[in-house]
Amino acid sequence: MPVVSLKETLDRAFAERYGVPAINIVDDLSIQAVLAAAVEERSPVIIQTSVKTVKMYGRDQLYGIFTALARDVDVPVSLHLDHCPDRSVISSCLGGGWNSVLFDAHELDVAENLRQTTEVVQEARRYGANVEGEIEGIQGVEDDIGSDEASVQQSLEVAVDFIKRTGVDCFAPAIGNAHGQYTSAPVLDHQRVTDLVEATGVPMALHGGTGLSKEQFQDLIARGCAKVNISTALKEAYMKSALEFLRGAEEKGKWDPPSLFRHQTAAVTQMAREHMRLFGSSGRA
Repeated sequence: MPVVSLKETLDRAFAERYGVPAINIVDDLSIQAVLAAAVEERSPVIIQTSVKTVKMYGRDQLYGIFTALARDVDVPVSLHLDHCPDRSVISSCLGGGWNSVLFDAHELDVAENLRQTTEVVQEARRYGANVEGEIEGIQGVEDDIGSDEASVQQSLEVAVDFIKRTGVDCFAPAIGNAHGQYTSAPVLDHQRVTDLVEATGVPMALHGGTGLSKEQFQDLIARGCAKVNISTALKEAYMKSALEFLRGAEEKGKWDPPSLFRHQTAAVTQMAREHMRLFGSSGRA
């Protein structure tokens, strides 16, 4: 199946009230593992790249790796640029094949954010791509972007006006969620998701998913969070599985990189499969 648009993937998930995992990959191994999970679960999936990862690989090399690995995958896959405040990187990725972007302009005042997001939407449309919008920062630093300070939450009226006037295809509200692992159980404003969905009919994106309870995930998805971001869980599965394997390798005095890669791939694949089942996307491809 060819790579499909974010809007096509999310519109169906939104209508049928399941969540599509949007998983931040870090390299070819993690891309392959997440895609393998999607195939095994018959689930749509969104491969997310951070600005940091794009810059580490280079746009063309990263896109080439993605297309090579996704070419024979027979489930819906989208390629999304996560949390990007830099218009030049947005333009580069849209020109380089990404089919959706999150323009993260929450540090601008709402009027300037609205103006620039509208321009990004217009630019994306020329490529047949989609845009996720955001007016409030999600607390926590992820891939060197963000802040540990919670930003001011805008009123429902301001958020609804932003969504309608910019024409974004998806919106990431601040509801008490945070990037990274939670140090205590988060208190989330579930009602804000319902209010935004009822006022706009636009799918919501849930950020800061790692560490939420099963009940929190399922309630927010039922309210209209059709895109569910997972980043920390992938990094932990990727690195903890490597640590576990390398400790064993050191004890045995056996150093075999392919075995390490298989061990990491299995851990990341299992992590992704568990989230697909939890979000209700399994069997939806």
